[in-house]
Amino acid sequence: MKIAILSDIHGNSVALDAVIKDLRAKKADRIIVLGDIAFRGPEPSRSIDLVRFLTEEVIKGNADEWVVRGVRNGEVPHQALTIMQQEQTWTQEQLQEHQLEYLASLPTELYFEVEGVRFHGFHATPKSLFQNVLQNEADHEIEEKLMKDKEADIYLYGHIHKAYKRIIHGKTVVNVGSVGLPFDGIPKASYVLIDVSNGQVEFHHIRVPYDLEKVCQQYDDYNYPNATKMKNIIQSGNN
Repeated sequence: MKIAILSDIHGNSVALDAVIKDLRAKKADRIIVLGDIAFRGPEPSRSIDLVRFLTEEVIKGNADEWVVRGVRNGEVPHQALTIMQQEQTWTQEQLQEHQLEYLASLPTELYFEVEGVRFHGFHATPKSLFQNVLQNEADHEIEEKLMKDKEADIYLYGHIHKAYKRIIHGKTVVNVGSVGLPFDGIPKASYVLIDVSNGQVEFHHIRVPYDLEKVCQQYDDYNYPNATKMKNIIQSGNN
């Protein structure tokens, strides 16, 4: 079985289109989305609609929570609070009530098994939508923050927009990167394809090129707040 794990689309439906085309070419059997669907991109409504058509296996990210109830003081750097609140207002205004209800209703984790291989997926950590767990943290820190809540063979998350894989005490931790807003210096959509066959597991971090200039033009065309900053991230692949 080929399982595609996506995360952090962030309203970039052009990048999501490219990933969907790649998923079809690779014949993914199952598709899972680990949150952050709409916020900070030029096409939040279309991104939600694409995800809902693509799969029912979707969990909530911090940005989905923000779209529904706002960005609160202390959740982002103080100097970024005002502009991110403006971005949240803009995003919410693009959405219909049923789309907001969809984001609000999403679960915060998933647990499943394929051919005896156990998976635990969440957005940031099992206990938080907001906590950053970076790829260079010590083994014991990653184990404590990501691997204690449920017994699994593979732990999957997004949130930090930097793809990596670590093996800790025989268990595998995978960050799938970001479809729409990577922060690792590679301005291409990121996702993970996991092939489970006869109890064997193969991981493939996939990078998919897409039309960066089209997305940058959308930020301008749709009068997105903070457009200059967001276009720089899209073009550079860096926050």
